[in-house]
Amino acid sequence: MSGPQAPAAGAGQPAPGHAASPEHALRRLELTVVRRLDGLLHGQHQGLLPGPGSEPGDSRVYVPGEDDVRRMDWSVTARTTVPHVRDLVADRELETWVLADLSPSMDFGTAEMEKRDLVVATVGAIGFLTSRIGDRFGAYVIHGDQIHRMPARTGRPAMYALLQSLLDAPRGAPVSGPTPLAEAIDLLGKARRKRGLRVVVSDFLDLGRDGDPETERDWERPMRRLAARHQVLAVEVLDPRELELPDVGLVALTDPETGRMREIHLTPKIRRAYAEAAAAQRAANQVALRRCGVGHLVLRTDRDWVYDIVQYTLRHRRTAHLAGRHPTRRAGA
Repeated sequence: MSGPQAPAAGAGQPAPGHAASPEHALRRLELTVVRRLDGLLHGQHQGLLPGPGSEPGDSRVYVPGEDDVRRMDWSVTARTTVPHVRDLVADRELETWVLADLSPSMDFGTAEMEKRDLVVATVGAIGFLTSRIGDRFGAYVIHGDQIHRMPARTGRPAMYALLQSLLDAPRGAPVSGPTPLAEAIDLLGKARRKRGLRVVVSDFLDLGRDGDPETERDWERPMRRLAARHQVLAVEVLDPRELELPDVGLVALTDPETGRMREIHLTPKIRRAYAEAAAAQRAANQVALRRCGVGHLVLRTDRDWVYDIVQYTLRHRRTAHLAGRHPTRRAGA
C-alpha cells in the first residue's frame, strides 16, 4: 500500500455543536452560512461555483484575449463605438446535487472538527445558499459500502431533514472493499439531465494508487463525464495529520476503512516518507481533478472553512466568463 494510512478514528476533538442538540447545531450552521457566507457573497445568483448561464446580464467593455467574441453586444457597441460584451447570469430554479462521502475514513479529526463534520458543514453551506434562492437540492451519500439517494426538494424543512440524516448517520463499520466513489459519481451524473451544479465532497483517498500524477484514478472517467454536462465542484476534505505525523515515538495506527491496526515507531525517516507519500498523493489528486475540468476546493479541519469557501468563490467570480470558453480552466483552487 503506497499511500499513507489514516490514524485511528476518534482521535480528534469533537466539532463545535456536538454537545448541543442536533437541531441547535443545524440552526447554528444555518446562521453561520446566512450571516457570513451569504453576506460576503451577496449579489446576483451565480451559484457557489460561478459559470456561464443563459439569462442576459449587464454589458461591459470587451477585454481582448479574455472575452468570448460570441458574447459581443453589438447594439451597445454600435451606440458607443466601443466594443462591449454582455455577461450571462446563471439560471434560476436549477437543481443542485451533492455527493457526500461519509465513508469510514471521514470519521477522523485532530483539529477543530472531524472530517465528517466538515462534510456536513459544506453540504449545509451549499444547501442553505441555493435553497434561499429557490433551487431544488438533492444528495447522494456514501455510507460504508452503500450509496443512499435523497431526492431533490426545495425549502428549509427539506434542507434540515437532509442535514439531520447526515448527522444521524452512524459511524461506518470497516468495509472489505474500496469506497464506491466512482460508482457514486456515475449515479450523480444520472440524477437529472438538465444542467446544474454538482458538488462532490470527499477526501479522495485512494490508497490503492501511487502518487504518480499520470496514473488515472478510478473516479476520473465518471468525473469527466459529469463535468461534460454540469458545473462540477470537487471539495477535498483534509486533516493535518493526514499530511504529516507528529514526533511522538511508538503509536498504534488503525486504517478506518479496513479496521487493520499496526504499531509503528515514528522515526524521522518514517515521518519523512509518510509526508512525501501524502504530498505526492494529494498532488496527484489535484492533477487528476484538473484533467477532469472541475473546480477544486480544499477544506481543512484546522482552518476556517467559511473563509476558504469565500476566498475560492470570490477568486473564481473574477474569471467566471472564461469558464464557458475554456471549460478545462475551471480546475484548480
